[in-house]
Amino acid sequence: MTVTTDLVSYEDALASYDPVMGLEVHVELGTRTKMFCGCSTELGAEPNSQTCPTCLGLPGSLPVVNAVGVESAIKIGLALHCEIAEWCRFARKNYFYPDMPKNFQTSQYDEPIAFNGYLDVQLEDGEVFRVEIERAHMEEDTGKSTHVGGATGRIHGASHSLLDYNRAGIPLIEIVTKPIVGAGDRAPEVAKAYVAELRELIRALGVSEARMEMGQMRCDVNLSLMPKGSETFGTRSETKNVNSLRSVERAVRFEVQRHAAVLGDGGTIVQETRHFHEDDGTTTSGRVKEEAEDYRYFPEPDLVPVAPSREWVEELRAALPELPRVRRNRLREEWGISEHDMQSILNAGAIDPIVATIEAGADPVSARKWWMGELARNANESGRSLDELPITPEQVARVTALVVDGSLNDKLARQVIEGVLAGEGDPDAVVEKRGLKVVSDEGALGVAVDEAIAGNAAIADKIRGGKVAAVGALVGAVMKATRGQADAARVKELILEKLGVSEG
Repeated sequence: MTVTTDLVSYEDALASYDPVMGLEVHVELGTRTKMFCGCSTELGAEPNSQTCPTCLGLPGSLPVVNAVGVESAIKIGLALHCEIAEWCRFARKNYFYPDMPKNFQTSQYDEPIAFNGYLDVQLEDGEVFRVEIERAHMEEDTGKSTHVGGATGRIHGASHSLLDYNRAGIPLIEIVTKPIVGAGDRAPEVAKAYVAELRELIRALGVSEARMEMGQMRCDVNLSLMPKGSETFGTRSETKNVNSLRSVERAVRFEVQRHAAVLGDGGTIVQETRHFHEDDGTTTSGRVKEEAEDYRYFPEPDLVPVAPSREWVEELRAALPELPRVRRNRLREEWGISEHDMQSILNAGAIDPIVATIEAGADPVSARKWWMGELARNANESGRSLDELPITPEQVARVTALVVDGSLNDKLARQVIEGVLAGEGDPDAVVEKRGLKVVSDEGALGVAVDEAIAGNAAIADKIRGGKVAAVGALVGAVMKATRGQADAARVKELILEKLGVSEG
């Protein structure tokens, strides 16, 4: 019997229980064709226009394995420090559901292509936590169901459902962790950091864009609680298809609190799937799984086993790109910044934009300043990620070049960036349209300085009397008169020259 109760605080939950997590991450591979047929995987096509007898499961059709899909799976396994199977095969996972046109999913069961690996993840304070990987296996995605007529968008209450099989058969890699224990009160942070690091790794390998908001990468969060001092895992819940890093963290935290509340109130945890709700960070019951489901796995008779040669595997290992954590450490040393600063850049999703801006000609300090300052602020205010902003690293590099050559000061540069983000064109076009170049004409500056001195005689007298710090007021007057388009340092020099005062 399950007892319904209010949540307990996260701190109270962790005082009595240790969380145990299992994370299952599905990654859609970026292949041009599906896993077992030649249909296109391109997004945005008309519903059911990218299908064929094979991915629709029609009688007499035969699958053929996508070689790039196998290669991508091996790359992922190697990057996760997994063993690569010398021989493995596909299996049929049998179950009826409308978005599976064959009524079975071609997957891998007891013979995955990669197994026994790990991924080290760095937490916000620099601590490194090792997540052990159980397996990474190949399979195919399902179609897409759209439930129409209900209030929630789910099948319950809907008047009818629409099925689009364009996605059916798209290659997936499912990466399954071993039980994650020992994270304690940092379990939500560990889960988020793991998925974030995995996403960076997948992108670095070039096998998928891993855009969670587009469903290209999604996480199932399994969670149970152990009483303090126990070594027996509790009953787990499985929160399905969590599709953002923040949501992974929130799902773990909520389930810890919910489990603790049920157990503390004398209830029992039901083994079930659950739905995560983005709006309030809660989960609700989906489908009860009191007993292990019998999917009647059996070897896929229409596909030959996969037996990657050791030579091929070693060739792929040798060609792996620099992995994200190694790359971050290298960049941190090159840029001369602290681990805390690099962690902040990582959290902001700014590493790739900064690197691209430097490659476009900016110096590292300027590139970091703009992406972590003005652009991060804009992204935060608009609810977007940095890579969603309508500005390119090349454009940011051009802004920094205009600052370096004296055409812009920082204030004007911010206005240029504002214009680019508003769709007014490239930096040079914004400068031209808004008339934002620094006033560098000595004659014009001299007139502005003379007017500032004449209009602030008392302040000028203080400066002549030795109170050089008061020069800031006159500099401000000149900057106001030139609409911020003067070089403040040069303005200060001119004021002191005209007043016959040495700054030293």
